[in-house]
Amino acid sequence: MSITYLEAIREAQARLLREDDRVYIYGQDIAGKFGGAFKATKGLPEQFPGRVLNSPISEDAMVGTAIGAAIEGMRPIVEMQFADFSSIALNQILNNAGTMFYRTQIPCPITVRLPSGGTKGSGPFHSQSMEGLYAHYPGLVVVTPATVEDAYSMLIEAVAIDDPVIYCEHKYLYYHLKAEALPQENLPIGKARVVRPGRDLSIVTYSAMVHEALAVANEFSADGFEIEVVDLRSVKPLDTATVLASVARTGRLLCVGEAFPWGGVTAEVIARVTAEGFHLLDAAPQRVNAKDTPIPYHPNLWSEHRPNKASIAAKARQILSE
Repeated sequence: MSITYLEAIREAQARLLREDDRVYIYGQDIAGKFGGAFKATKGLPEQFPGRVLNSPISEDAMVGTAIGAAIEGMRPIVEMQFADFSSIALNQILNNAGTMFYRTQIPCPITVRLPSGGTKGSGPFHSQSMEGLYAHYPGLVVVTPATVEDAYSMLIEAVAIDDPVIYCEHKYLYYHLKAEALPQENLPIGKARVVRPGRDLSIVTYSAMVHEALAVANEFSADGFEIEVVDLRSVKPLDTATVLASVARTGRLLCVGEAFPWGGVTAEVIARVTAEGFHLLDAAPQRVNAKDTPIPYHPNLWSEHRPNKASIAAKARQILSE
């Protein structure tokens, strides 16, 4: 029996509610039979009455009340309908939750779930990847699970952390990704994973782009090139040591992210490698991101707007030719 990425998130929440009375889930239309926009809480309100709660249509209020509950000892999980809508709560997340411990020495253990990234036909208001924005601010932990196993284990770990956690779950992976079972053990948040070893080029990526990178690596293997793929797993904290170790093995670096190109995670990885591991490089590091435009509605345009196997492969060939 297999389990999907979305089911892993639901199972993690069920376990958290079952094992810790301080946990509750708060979001728009998540209670009752509807189960939220993506059904991540389907069945949970019946199992845990009074702990899966419908919020007003106000992301600012959702996070504000969660912060209040957290500093009084609760462990709230806030579900945003789409990552894009979390921008309405930026002041609460960045300036209140993010600075709470620095200002008061009081922990603020909230977990904000962001259904992130694009799907066909979603357009510019339901498709954004905002991990780079949140990682920019101190006080926040930002995780980007790319596998069913990490979707489960990283959510459980996120709720246990005393700092506010931004949990970026990718909508495209909800049903496209399956595993045979839930994990019995896991890497901690802040530790990257080498998902495919190689010797010729390191592709450092995260979230849904891990699977695009693996497809490229498998294609290039037929031509005699062995590409190493590193899944960052969390972008704040960022596991620079694992990235540098990978570049030391391959001498070449390609960073891939679905977010917009200006600043962000790929820029940070390249900056760290050039500052701390310039001597390891045999070619200039490169990156592939989404186009620097609003995200298009049309499925064909969307497929070309985000990084894909073809665009990643083209950049990989360029680096390998240098």
